[in-house]
Amino acid sequence: MSFDPGNRLIAALDVETADKAEALAAVLRGAAGFVKVGLELYTSAGPDVVRRLVGAGCRVMLDLKLHDIPATVGRATAQVAGLGAELLTVHTCGGQAMLRAAAEAAGDMRILGVTVLTSMDDSDLIAVGCNGPVADLVERRARLAATAGCAGVVASPVEAARVRAAVPEGFLIVTPGVRPAGAAVGDQKRVMTPADARAAGADMIVVGRPIRDASDPAAAARAIAAEL
Repeated sequence: MSFDPGNRLIAALDVETADKAEALAAVLRGAAGFVKVGLELYTSAGPDVVRRLVGAGCRVMLDLKLHDIPATVGRATAQVAGLGAELLTVHTCGGQAMLRAAAEAAGDMRILGVTVLTSMDDSDLIAVGCNGPVADLVERRARLAATAGCAGVVASPVEAARVRAAVPEGFLIVTPGVRPAGAAVGDQKRVMTPADARAAGADMIVVGRPIRDASDPAAAARAIAAEL
């Protein structure tokens, strides 16, 4: 079944409560194709926030980065599949069996394998005992995700072109670590502008603080989407 990425912009609802999330999502309606529910919001508001957002007409990426034994991740994915989210993240470092368990339990939801966090660079990989460089590891994990039946991966825009060349046609590349020109990069280490990320091969981009903290979040979202 083909996937419609909308306007390719996923706005992260990085807020503390369901009410704030719904308010921001309402402001962004029509400006961002998807909204993202991450750990802060999910921990605060629980699964019901996903149901509420979907009920309000939002397309949702649920960014839980699941990482556990295959049986646990499979059962957790099955629970998430009933919430209405279209995208769910799991960690590729959990291995092929775990990724396959998630993919098999996902139903109509699409599983995205997180490769290497955009807050990490080569020195961070060395510190945690991983074999880098980052780009090599991202490619290996993207190939693993594709083999395990995932619908796509989450990778920084810096690796998007390399991933695109390594994975099958139609495999989704979703890129966080995207910042409009001149925006603060914060804790991100592998960053590109929206236009550059798209040119590198990203299907969709995730943007949080530059939208959430803007004086006019909808205008900020529309400007980013225009670059895509």
